[in-house]
Amino acid sequence: MLYGEMDDENENREMLEELNNKSNLRKKAIICGVIVLCCVVVMTISIIVSVRMKNNNSNEPKQVSSVTQDKKDQKKKKSATYEGEHMQIAEHDMNQIQLKFVPKENPNAQQQITDIYYSDEKVAYLTFDDGPSKNITPRVLDILKQENVPATFFVLGSRVELNPDLLRRTYEEGHYIANHGYSHEYSKIYTSKDTVFEEYVKTEQAIRVALGNPNYNTHLFRFPGGSSGGRYDSVKAEAKGLLRDYGINFTNWNCLTGDAEGRTNTDSLMECLIQTMEGDGAIIVLMHDASDKSYTADALPSVISYLREQGYSFKNFYEIFK
Repeated sequence: MLYGEMDDENENREMLEELNNKSNLRKKAIICGVIVLCCVVVMTISIIVSVRMKNNNSNEPKQVSSVTQDKKDQKKKKSATYEGEHMQIAEHDMNQIQLKFVPKENPNAQQQITDIYYSDEKVAYLTFDDGPSKNITPRVLDILKQENVPATFFVLGSRVELNPDLLRRTYEEGHYIANHGYSHEYSKIYTSKDTVFEEYVKTEQAIRVALGNPNYNTHLFRFPGGSSGGRYDSVKAEAKGLLRDYGINFTNWNCLTGDAEGRTNTDSLMECLIQTMEGDGAIIVLMHDASDKSYTADALPSVISYLREQGYSFKNFYEIFK
């Protein structure tokens, strides 16, 4: 073999070795890249699992224990009681607010609420659902304060989180804060009896945070759309049993202004009020303070004036949970 051929062969061998080395480096780089990618995937999965576990731990079991513990605490401790009048005075004494007044659990509350519907006493419980809202709730509160009338507000947890200052004002002016669920979306709240309870607990927590009072319990729920009837009737029936197990009461209404039924002026709202209260003694009046209910605020002075002319006095649900 000639030296030129040997040199060529050596040169070819060196080129092959160089190519092999580069190929090995590429393989090592690919392997390292795969290992790094696997590590990233494993870490990501670990983080997701950890977050989900935390979320699961913060859901119903913890909420259930919170309600249960509140009930135990109430049995061990005597709640501060509000001694003021609720008939015509819609304002808490500041000393009572500082004492962190909370509605008191009443084992006979559900029967007493039911008795309202059969009472001949001319007492009106004005109730407002779906708030608080920035534009309507303040107007309603101003009118109630001017007229010296107490009321009950069935609030949505989602709205409480948006307007905690309005909830505090409602409470400080002597009105009863009750529970209307969190979302008001029927497909969510009425998935099962457990989702009804979950929305109740979530709203209770929102109320406590807004009031800065971890001991506050509403003890009172109003089912969105009412406690019976409709496509979710069976779920509502099961939910009522579950709520009763936790000492939670509910109420509907026996009089309304029709402000959620397309009536948009004072005359039509008053017409509905008069028609639905005819023949009744005590009445629980359904109204709304959601952001689109300006006509409710417009009609409220007329509602109060008419009821007074008919000999009605006004109460809220502190009368039952005091």
